[in-house]
Amino acid sequence: MEIVHVYTRLRGELGRQCVLSDRRAEPLIDVPPQPDLSTHFIRRPSREQGLQAARDTTEHQVNTERFESDSKGMDHSEGGWPKDINPQEAEQTIRYRKKVEKDEGYVTSILQLGSVMEHCIRQNHALDIYEEYFDEEEEEEDQEPPSAKTINVFRDPTDVRRSISALSFHPDGGRKLVAAYSFLGFQRRLGDPSLDSYIWDMEKPNCPDVTLKPPSPLLCIHYNPKDPHTLLGGTASGQIAYWDTRRGSRPVELSSLDQSHRDPAHNVLWTQSKGGTDAFSASTDGQVLWWDIRRLSCPVDRLVLDMSREENLDRALGAVSLEFESTMPTKFLVGTEQGVVVSCNRKAKSNAEKMVCTYEGHHGPVQAVTRNPFFTKNFLTVGDWSARIWSEDVRESSIIWTRNQSSYLMDACWSPVRPSVFFCVKTDGVLDVWDVLFKHNEPTLSVKVSDWPLYSVCVQEASGVIAVGSQHGDVSLMELSDKLKNQQKNEKTLLSAMFERETKRERLLEARLKEVRLKERSRSQQSPEEELRGERGEEEPLELLDRAERDFNQLTAT
Repeated sequence: MEIVHVYTRLRGELGRQCVLSDRRAEPLIDVPPQPDLSTHFIRRPSREQGLQAARDTTEHQVNTERFESDSKGMDHSEGGWPKDINPQEAEQTIRYRKKVEKDEGYVTSILQLGSVMEHCIRQNHALDIYEEYFDEEEEEEDQEPPSAKTINVFRDPTDVRRSISALSFHPDGGRKLVAAYSFLGFQRRLGDPSLDSYIWDMEKPNCPDVTLKPPSPLLCIHYNPKDPHTLLGGTASGQIAYWDTRRGSRPVELSSLDQSHRDPAHNVLWTQSKGGTDAFSASTDGQVLWWDIRRLSCPVDRLVLDMSREENLDRALGAVSLEFESTMPTKFLVGTEQGVVVSCNRKAKSNAEKMVCTYEGHHGPVQAVTRNPFFTKNFLTVGDWSARIWSEDVRESSIIWTRNQSSYLMDACWSPVRPSVFFCVKTDGVLDVWDVLFKHNEPTLSVKVSDWPLYSVCVQEASGVIAVGSQHGDVSLMELSDKLKNQQKNEKTLLSAMFERETKRERLLEARLKEVRLKERSRSQQSPEEELRGERGEEEPLELLDRAERDFNQLTAT
């Protein structure tokens, strides 16, 4: 059947008629080159990257009802009485005891039973009665696959849904959890979003326990490890805010706008100090600022991330993430928008000497950088579509990395209990649990937490509960299985050996690459006659790499 649509409006009401004609191309605008602008650009090294958009497998999971088990037992204290004797009646038991004691065989039976009892007591003293003889059964129990289950969800109480940009658990292992809510979608802003952030009680998901009122949306917030009543956060306006929950919802101290960051403060961390009042922050304006919360009027110290050592803010790298380890009080790591991780030393004399070295491996911003709590020389970075594990001794490349995922990785953290396990959240709403001792190609466990992108993740050290924040303003609390919460046998030793082996391999490859570069440089400086004379005696770059791999395999085999 032919479908016909009849226009009932006049042709003039439909708008101006489009008239097409053939004509030659003509320039509309000509922008001449400006060589002076080249000084404002940061040259990045070229990288090659293979892309694969198709998924290999699909997976679907459903959370079942939670099963709670209860152990019960019975204490058997009365026994051996005849049926006509009630053990609850004192007169009947006394009468029966007197009757048995008058029996002639009573003394003989007691002597015989005494020798048997003495033999059993001596055995108990000689043998470990609590020794476990069934190790095979325990190994079978450990083969249970890892799992995670959602136990609670905290939803944004406001009408306009906002993203969870940061999470932090109470440092004393309590039931408190603080979440930073922000709304940075300026181009699609709907209504008037609230600026409040909340502290939740993990057992009361219906309403927040404490409301925090910052001057602008919070991008990051952290509990003070020495004082659980104080918090420090960074705002979208670049200001640093300090709260004391005993003194209300408003900030106790707030940095001034002219002395704060020029761009949003993406991360803020507490540092090691006697009074627990020192902290530092990072922003995409290219600055790292140190603060004393007792006087936030101006920063204590400043570092400009200009790799040319000229302290030029126009050419500084924008900082996105920070990492500080209390056992290494002078060192810290900065993840930048350009995919570079900068290792810094605060105690250096000049601003140029504070930036010790860089680690380049990501194509996009380094969303998270965190050290392994058991091996502080190794740290994890998350950016673009991959996660990488680095060693401070190797700067050219990471020692372990995951393959590119189908979705963007937004945040990551190490397990506080298991050295080889770390967690990643992605924009497809999936939480990935990686165990590098088990496999590198794919995560050990992937859980679909939300239909919205996940932006933040945090793990509680005491109970092993993991919190995940989404773009829709939901905080999901997840309970991990025992295999992910308990350290496995020889796990720390095996991971240490793996890190050392991979570090040694990267060192060998780095040394061979330096040889190749030197030979290529010398070859380019040679004359044609000298180059022809040296062709037969020199090895090709591919041959050098193959020889490096063979040397490494021989070292590991021995």
